[in-house]
Amino acid sequence: MKIVAKTDIGLTRTSNQDSYAAGELPGSVAWAVVCDGMGGTNGGNLASSTAVKIISERISSSYRHGMSFNSIKNMFMSAIIAANVCVFDMSKENPEFSGMGTTVVVAIVADEKVYVAHAGDSRAYILTAGKLHQLTKDHSFVQEMVDSGKLTADEAREDPRKNLITRALGVSENLQIDFCEEDISENDVLLICTDGLTNYVEPNEIYELTDDGKFYEFAERLVNRANNNGGGDNVTVVTVSY
Repeated sequence: MKIVAKTDIGLTRTSNQDSYAAGELPGSVAWAVVCDGMGGTNGGNLASSTAVKIISERISSSYRHGMSFNSIKNMFMSAIIAANVCVFDMSKENPEFSGMGTTVVVAIVADEKVYVAHAGDSRAYILTAGKLHQLTKDHSFVQEMVDSGKLTADEAREDPRKNLITRALGVSENLQIDFCEEDISENDVLLICTDGLTNYVEPNEIYELTDDGKFYEFAERLVNRANNNGGGDNVTVVTVSY
């Protein structure tokens, strides 16, 4: 498995509230988790780094080669719920961290399948056969407006409310988590990212920057393009391929 990642503070922020971790497991299996914190500089940093730490530890200790669809789903749910409880409890114990939370995307690539769980507006894509296929749907106000027909996708990209998310880890005792499974083949690339990428780099640009097969350059290229296009947010990209 090949894993390449890059995170950057961007051009306007004073700290990087994104966190990520990725690694390999026995049996040619790769995993990754990406979180984008919110709730002030200290709160956002703490929420995202805590969630990444807990989820990473749960995956590393719980994954077994050959796990079924339901077993992987249950592992993801258990890990994210544990992180949610921890971050929520910390926010209640210290007024400085009140309201903190984080998006979360976690994925495992195994046996030509990718399994993804997420909450918030950080995303997972598969780059496959000249196409950019989005696996996740944003949990955001503007996405709900698109789904209801009140906004077009083009209007949503320019809407000033696009950063308002409707789900986040750590802001409530309960968290609804989406889970999906997709096929992934030898030449495909799994891309996980925060909205610091998707708010500044259009889908056609992502495709153009990843179309030449130079996998080890993808993450840096995408982060650099986000900064070249304004860099108004922290940006994190993780790519995984066979």
